[in-house]
Amino acid sequence: MINVGIIGGSGYTAGELLRLLIHHPQVVLDFVYSTTNAGSRVDKQHPDLIGETNLIFTDTINPSIDVLFLCLGHGRSKSFLANHTFSTTTKIIDLGNDFRLNQDKEYLNRHFVYGLPELNKEKIQSAQNIANPGCFATAIQLGLLPLAFSGQLADTIHINATTGSTGAGVMPGATTHFSWRDNNFSSYKVFSHQHLGEIGQSIKQVQSDFESPIFFIPNRGNFSKGIYATMYTKYKGTEAEAKELYTSFYKDAEFTIISDQDIHLKQVVNTNKCILHISKKNDMLLITSVIDNLIKGASGQAIHNMNLMFGLEEKIGLGLKASAF
Repeated sequence: MINVGIIGGSGYTAGELLRLLIHHPQVVLDFVYSTTNAGSRVDKQHPDLIGETNLIFTDTINPSIDVLFLCLGHGRSKSFLANHTFSTTTKIIDLGNDFRLNQDKEYLNRHFVYGLPELNKEKIQSAQNIANPGCFATAIQLGLLPLAFSGQLADTIHINATTGSTGAGVMPGATTHFSWRDNNFSSYKVFSHQHLGEIGQSIKQVQSDFESPIFFIPNRGNFSKGIYATMYTKYKGTEAEAKELYTSFYKDAEFTIISDQDIHLKQVVNTNKCILHISKKNDMLLITSVIDNLIKGASGQAIHNMNLMFGLEEKIGLGLKASAF
């Protein structure tokens, strides 16, 4: 059994991580660390877990656990690790953005591997520490990687993607308040979103000569969970050739599926799936990608990485079905 600790247990990402790990047949939850909720029941903060667990939040840690999940929010993992020591055998999976870029992957004698299984599966299997990808980055990279691996990204990439309100985190804000979000739609961080760094890095990893611009427009949707992303770029081949390229590239991927039908969010919400749809319009290849931002884009992918690190079957603990109605 894998002894697990979670740091930062009160947010949406930690809530989904807990929901999945509680039912993972190879996991024992040792502690859920939260300084703001220490002493209170986990199911008080995460009421969907009523009847599922009797865990109590704690402000102490076990430094000898097998794997540590960091759910602290962006920019806080480095300071936490600087102030808390764990065994050299403890594996760390960071769900923030502290270690995703190459310049940040070495920290306190730990080397972090970028944890996109469809890109770095072999590296993840032998890794001690993982930088879990961002949610937008996951949906977008999975839409572009087959083209990059075949050296066919040769022009500007245009991306438009919409995320649900949980993408903004559990703390309420002006753009997550119900009366603002409901019946509303808006863009933010246009052409400057923080996930562009890791997207460009992964593309360059497999297509080193890629130098074209990536224009990304992120949007806020008036729904809770999911990311719906569309990407288009010039493509010289036929639609049939593109579909064959994507099908072949993901033939061994456990969670990434190519659909011949138009796709929608309800097919993936509450699952660890990414579903892609490919079509060609004039000289443009259009790729549509849908994921659950909190599962495939965060907690589910983190568990997938854990399974790979410990030599488990990839889908264990992640056999999740969407409610497509």
